[in-house]
Amino acid sequence: MIAGAGPLIPDGDEAREWAERELSRPVYAEAEPTPLDRIARAVAEFFGNLFTGEVPGGWGGPLVIVIAVVVTGLIVAAFLIWGRPRLSPRSSRSPLELFGAEEARSASELRRDAAAAAARGIWDDAIILRLRALARGLAERGIVEPAPGATVHAFARDAARAFPAEKSRLDAAASAFDDVRYLRRPGSGELYALVAAADDALVAARPALQETSV
Repeated sequence: MIAGAGPLIPDGDEAREWAERELSRPVYAEAEPTPLDRIARAVAEFFGNLFTGEVPGGWGGPLVIVIAVVVTGLIVAAFLIWGRPRLSPRSSRSPLELFGAEEARSASELRRDAAAAAARGIWDDAIILRLRALARGLAERGIVEPAPGATVHAFARDAARAFPAEKSRLDAAASAFDDVRYLRRPGSGELYALVAAADDALVAARPALQETSV
């Protein structure tokens, strides 16, 4: 600008050229909504109008019904495909009552302690700990959680509903637990192996609830 002169006023063509040059700067392109932004905004406005009764053409009511039917169908399909939601998996650190005793050890810790007792030939402890490990493991997986005060045989029946193919093993393991825990019969390596085999089988098995329950 020349000193003492007034502000420079461009003519029409020059003003348009200045404006085009200014708007071509990257900062304006970055601020402009992208096609994805426009789509998201349009979808949000559509659903906002849908639930405020502002859908044009009188389609609000019928459209809500259609959407409700579709959502209901999807929920039913999810139940048919995946079954009922399972119990929330229990933390391995939260205490759990297991057949007359409050147990804070995880399933893996109980298995380790059971194996240590078996290695020393303390079969009663090994059998009790391994059966509790079995129950704790199912609770941690969110499949079966023993109710407070539940007997070992009541737990075995609940577990057999989730693992019908393992019913005989579960019954035998529960009987072994009762024998050494309540009837004071001496444990043995054979009984411990029976309980350990039941536990190992359930660890490897997939519960029937995930496949057939609705």
